[in-house]
Amino acid sequence: MRHLRKKLLPALLVALALSALGFAATAGAQRRRGGGADVATTDANAGVNVYAITNARIVTVSGATIERGTVVIRDGLIAAVGANVAAPPDARPIDGTGLTVYPGLIDASSTLGIPRPTPSPGAAGAAGGFAGLFGQSAPSATSPNSTQLPGLQPEILASDILRPGGPEIEAARNAGITSAQTVPRGNVFLGQSAVINLAGDSPQAMIVRSPVALYIGLNPIGGGQYPGSLMGVFSSVRQMLLDARRYREANEIYEHNPRGLRRPEQDKSLAALLPVLDRRMPVVMQADREREIERALDLAQEFNLQMIINGGQESDRVAARLKALNVPVLLSLNFPRRTAAASSEADPEPLRVLRERVEAQKTAGRLAAAGVRFAFQSGGMTTMSDFLANAARAVEGGLARDEAVRALTLRPAEILGVSNQLGSIEVGKIANLTVTRGDLLARDRRITQVFIDGRQIELRPAATSTGGANASGTWSLTINLAGSGNEKQEFGVTLTLQQQGERLSGSLQGQLGSGTIANGTISGGDVNFTVPITLTAPASQTTDAIFSGTVAGGEMRGTVQIVGRGSGSFVGTRAGAQPPPTGTTPQGGTTTPAGGQPPAGTRPQPAGAATSLSGTWALTSSFGGQQITSTLTLEQQGDRLSGRVESRFGTGEITDGSVTGNTFRFSTNATFGGQTISLTYEGTVSGNQMSGNVTTPRGSIPFSGTRNP
Repeated sequence: MRHLRKKLLPALLVALALSALGFAATAGAQRRRGGGADVATTDANAGVNVYAITNARIVTVSGATIERGTVVIRDGLIAAVGANVAAPPDARPIDGTGLTVYPGLIDASSTLGIPRPTPSPGAAGAAGGFAGLFGQSAPSATSPNSTQLPGLQPEILASDILRPGGPEIEAARNAGITSAQTVPRGNVFLGQSAVINLAGDSPQAMIVRSPVALYIGLNPIGGGQYPGSLMGVFSSVRQMLLDARRYREANEIYEHNPRGLRRPEQDKSLAALLPVLDRRMPVVMQADREREIERALDLAQEFNLQMIINGGQESDRVAARLKALNVPVLLSLNFPRRTAAASSEADPEPLRVLRERVEAQKTAGRLAAAGVRFAFQSGGMTTMSDFLANAARAVEGGLARDEAVRALTLRPAEILGVSNQLGSIEVGKIANLTVTRGDLLARDRRITQVFIDGRQIELRPAATSTGGANASGTWSLTINLAGSGNEKQEFGVTLTLQQQGERLSGSLQGQLGSGTIANGTISGGDVNFTVPITLTAPASQTTDAIFSGTVAGGEMRGTVQIVGRGSGSFVGTRAGAQPPPTGTTPQGGTTTPAGGQPPAGTRPQPAGAATSLSGTWALTSSFGGQQITSTLTLEQQGDRLSGRVESRFGTGEITDGSVTGNTFRFSTNATFGGQTISLTYEGTVSGNQMSGNVTTPRGSIPFSGTRNP
C-alpha cells in the first residue's frame, strides 16, 4: 500500500498542475476574447508574457542612460536591463534600433477611470446645480450615512468607483502615459486618491496603491449651501480638521477607560481625517494663485499636515516657502491658451492673459532652480497630445531636459510613494515602459510602443495632418440610433467646433444632453471626437459617444459608436453653409416648400453678409432646473462685435467678437465662487431672435435671446 501511494502521489501532482495550467489558459483566453472592459493586447501578443527590447537607447532615469542595450520583461516585471544583457530564448524579440525606452510616463493628478457624475434634473442643492459648468464639479459619488453634505465627504475612495477602459484612458496611453494618480470629482473634500495603471480588465487589476492622499478642492458647493465662497471653503476645511482633532481626543479618552463615560458618536467623515492629522496620509490641495498657495501652507503649518500643492500656476512666487517646508507641487501642464483662433480683426487680449501664457512655461524651471520638488500632471486637459508638447515648452522656458523627464517619471512616483514600483527602469519594478522614435520631448517624436504591467498595449495614434480641412463652426446634426427593439431613433443636436491645427475642441447640446468634446482631431476631411451623452431609454444613462466622419464644405456625415449601446450614423450641415438641394436634406427629407421658397416670415440673406446684432438682448438658459438670465449689449461694426454681458455673475466685457453671415461668436469673463472664468458664446441670429450655446470650463449649456425693442 505504501509503494502504491508513492506511485500515485507524483501522478496526482502532475494532474493537478496540468489542470491549473489549463484553467489559467482558458481564463486568459476569455479575457483576451473581450470578456473584460479593457482588451489591451493584440492577437499577435496574446499569451506573450516575455519580451526583449534589444539594441535600444534606454533612459533608466534612476541611473545612467544606456546608449545601446536590452530590456527584458517577464511576468509583468523588468527582469533584466543593461548593455550586455542577452535576450532569453523564450522572449518575443523587439528590435529597438533607433528607439528610446523610457519608464512609463505618470500623470501625477487626474480623474482617469472615474465616471462622470450624472445628477438628475433639478438637483441644484448640495451638488451645486449648474455650478459644475462654471469651474466646479459635482461629486463623483456620495457616502451613505455620512454626517456631511456631498462635496464634504473625505471618506470617498477613488478605488471604490474606479472603472476600467474608456476613451480618456486610451487617449492618455496614446500620449505615452502608463500610470496616473486618480481622484474623485468633487468640491471641497473630493476624497482619497489611488495610483493606477492604465490597463486591466477590472479595477483590482489597475490599482497600484490605494489610498494615496486626501484631496481638497477650492470649489464652493453653491446652490445656497455652505461653503458658498472661496473664503468659506478654507473656513469649512479648517473647522472639519478641528472637529476631527476633538473626535480623536474623545475616542482616545473613551478607549482608555470607557466606564462612566458616554460613548462618542461615530462619524466616518471625521474618522477619515485622522490619518491626515497623524501625518500618515498627505493632503493634496488644489491651489493655483499665490494667495491660495499661501493659505494652504498656513493650514499645513497650523495642523502639521503633509501638504502637496496641486496645480501650482503661481507656485514659483512662493518657491522659497515651499522649499523651506518641503512641500512638493503637482504642476499642471494645462497651460493657458487662447479661447479662439488668432485673427487680425480680433480684439487684443488683456495684458494679464498674455503674461500668464508666457509665464506658465517658466514655472517649472524656476521651481527646479529653487530646489522645490515637482511632478507634471495633465490638469484636466481635453487634448492629451498637449501633455508632452507642453512639457517640451517647459524645457524651452528654462527647465533642464533631464529634469523634465524626471518630472514625468520618477519624481511623481517618489511624491506619491510608489517609487519602489514605478518611475524608473530597474530590475524588479513593474514593467511600465514608453518607447519612442526620437527624443521624448522633441517635436517630431512618436510613441511607438507602450507596455503596462508587462503587456504591450495597442495604440491608436491620432492623425497628424489636417490637409486644409476646416471644421470650425456651429453644426446642426441629426443622429440615428437603433432603439431597444431595433427601431430607428432620431435625435437632433447642435455641435459647436473650434479647430486649431489638427485639434478640435467644442461642445454638443440638444436632445442627447450637453457635454464638452474630448480627443477631437481632424486629418484631411476626417474628423474624430468623443463626447458624453445622456440616453433616456430603456433607462437614463450617461455614456460616451465616439464620432467618426468626414467634412466636405458645409456638410458632415459619419458613424457614431455609443459605448455600451451599439452604433448609429449622423449627418449635419454647418450654420451659414449653402443648404442642400431644394426639397431634400442629407437624409432625403423635405427642407423647403415646393418651388424653393423659404418659409414665410424669413428673409434670404446674401452669402457671407453679416447680420446686424447691435442692440440690447435678454438671454435665458436653463440647467439642472435652474434658469439663468443675463443682459447682452452688442455694438457691431462690420463683422466685429463689442459690448458686455451682465448677469448675477457680474459684468464682463466682450472680446474676440465676430459675425459671419447669421452666425456669431464672442468671449467674456464671469466671476463665480470667487474665481474668474472664461465663457464663450456661439450661435445664430434670425431677426430679433438668437440661439446657441455658451461654453464654460466644464461643459456647455444652450441659450436663447430676444432683442429688446
